[in-house]
Amino acid sequence: MLTIRPMEAKDLKQVTAIERETFSVPWSEKAFADSMDLPYTLYLVAETPEGRIAGYCGLYQVFSEGEITNVAVAFAQRRQGVAGTMLTRLLEQGKQMGIESFFLEVRQSNLAARRLYEKLGFSGNGIRKNFYEKPREDAVIMWKH
Repeated sequence: MLTIRPMEAKDLKQVTAIERETFSVPWSEKAFADSMDLPYTLYLVAETPEGRIAGYCGLYQVFSEGEITNVAVAFAQRRQGVAGTMLTRLLEQGKQMGIESFFLEVRQSNLAARRLYEKLGFSGNGIRKNFYEKPREDAVIMWKH
């Protein structure tokens, strides 16, 4: 059983390890630390009973909008519902913060993530050309109102 809880400084080593195995241009430990200290951000982790971080997600609040900035799951924990569980909690807590609509960018080729976001009520609403690097790729902008 996973515990979904706020990200803490003690989680950053594991979070950045997942970040590096997931993304070609990963955030640094300092980037996460700086970001999670801001008053308008929310970062959650999914923790196993053994104390391992299975995944994390985060958002920035801008008035009534929430930008989902990070979603990643450890390779060994993928395809087990971790991302959906974390994002459901993130959306619930975002609504409690006064967020009325959420958006995110996802690689156009990441069909598994896009299907998950659609299942959570997001829909595609545009393209950001050449948004991603290594490899260069367009992002699909997805919104949930």
